Amino acid sequence: MKLIECPRDAMQGLTEFIPTAAKISYLNALLRVGFDTLDFGSFVSPKAIPQLRDTAEVLAGLDLSQTKTKLLAIVANLRGAETAAAHPEIQYIGFPLSVSETFQLRNTNKTIPEALAELAAMQELCQKTGKTLVTYLSMGFGNPYGDPWSPDTVAEFTQRLADLDVRVVALSDTIGASTAATIEPLFRQLIPAFPGIEFGAHLHTTPGTWREKVQAAYAAGCRRFDGALGGIGGCPMAADQLTGNMPTENLVAYFSEIGEKTGLDSKAFTEAWQAAGSVFHF
Repeated sequence: MKLIECPRDAMQGLTEFIPTAAKISYLNALLRVGFDTLDFGSFVSPKAIPQLRDTAEVLAGLDLSQTKTKLLAIVANLRGAETAAAHPEIQYIGFPLSVSETFQLRNTNKTIPEALAELAAMQELCQKTGKTLVTYLSMGFGNPYGDPWSPDTVAEFTQRLADLDVRVVALSDTIGASTAATIEPLFRQLIPAFPGIEFGAHLHTTPGTWREKVQAAYAAGCRRFDGALGGIGGCPMAADQLTGNMPTENLVAYFSEIGEKTGLDSKAFTEAWQAAGSVFHF
């Protein structure tokens, strides 16, 4: 079981700038919890995501001496990937590849063919520099634009990634549109079809639907879940009304309930939860 904490996703849509020192303090609290991976920041244009313009400074302030948690940075293009790859502390580089052409243009200003070409260059860079590319299949459970979507469409995208030897693919519910009826069959189709790929669930949700979504992904064999404490955040490029991230505290409670070990330090988790409240004001 791998839990990926995503403070980057929680912060990116907030209009009020979180001071760099506050980000560093919060992320250091998260690093003590024992998450598999911390999606900590993003090397993208500060005009696009002004909240994350201090990612390099934040990275310099992180205490990595007492943690096994790996760092993941999101990028939108090859230049961002090159910046991320230059930091030895970062293990994972994440890139959003959209199943929806409309959203790919909105999110990275690229067509799908252009994004795939960029992704191939990123994968080559990661292989040369010892990084692992994590590809997020955005709008992986449908889209609001009328663009083509089906499980077979997602499988076709996944095959292109497999052909590039991409090893980690997170199906991303960018607008919270998924249901158990779409989540479980999709994971059941993909997981056995691509044994060389580790599939993750990056699910956005409303407060009333989180459990059925997690249950569906878990039942289908997914063992990699993204979350954000407090369910804060969402994708500012996807909709004006942000659908929240999957609350990490709900994931932890659910897996405890079913007897699935997460390996988290409960005391550090409580401290991180308190820190999240002060950062995000909940």
